[in-house]
Amino acid sequence: MVRIEQRAGGTGLAKVSVDTVAARMRALRASLPPKDGLAVFNRVYLAVTEEIDRSLTRGAFEDPRAAATLDVLFAGRYLRAVDAVAAGRRPPACWRPLFQYRRHPGVRPLQFALCGINAHIGHDLALAVVDSCRALECEPDELERDFERVGDMLVALEERVREELMPGPDLLEVADPLTHLLASWSLERARDAAWSSARLLWRLRELPDLSREFRERMDAGVGLVGRCLLTPYAGPASARGVHSWQSGSDSASRR
Repeated sequence: MVRIEQRAGGTGLAKVSVDTVAARMRALRASLPPKDGLAVFNRVYLAVTEEIDRSLTRGAFEDPRAAATLDVLFAGRYLRAVDAVAAGRRPPACWRPLFQYRRHPGVRPLQFALCGINAHIGHDLALAVVDSCRALECEPDELERDFERVGDMLVALEERVREELMPGPDLLEVADPLTHLLASWSLERARDAAWSSARLLWRLRELPDLSREFRERMDAGVGLVGRCLLTPYAGPASARGVHSWQSGSDSASRR
């Protein structure tokens, strides 16, 4: 088990291990209904975190401490979004679609999974790289190999998720637009964009106004993509449940 220490005043994480983060996700899994959209993404992310923990134990990373730091700070951004919603606060824009539509009966599990992956990769990953560079007092280029290793695991998992959660052939004949929508997003491209964004944010760290503006625009843009990924499938099952979902989502939409 690789344990990291983060200076107080940074990200708020201290003496946290990847296993500790995984334990928090397991507790979250136990507290959520299986069909909840957040539960769907959490199961996917827990599988990634457990695989990273095993890889750290096997020595698969060039710098285990750096890889663990990146993973813990990365996961921390997701968990803080969960905590914000639980406390009635507004989460980052990239996460709002998942929390708003998590109980929509017309959204398929694969859509929930990809929406969460989009938020976490498209927004949180770049910020976690910057957080890690500050914690480790290094440049982004020094994290690139471990970043790529984590990214490769995510891409492999995304392929498995698509295979396991993709609607069956009969549904695809009816819902061809859904198939097209899900095929239009790529984790690999999102990962590449996250790395570019991280390098740019690192350069902008001494220009706080520009850095803040870039972060806000990145957050909003990723949130818009997430909302598109959650376009409901207008099938009979969803039509029967839309009224109950709408009444239950009013409070979320006002956040």
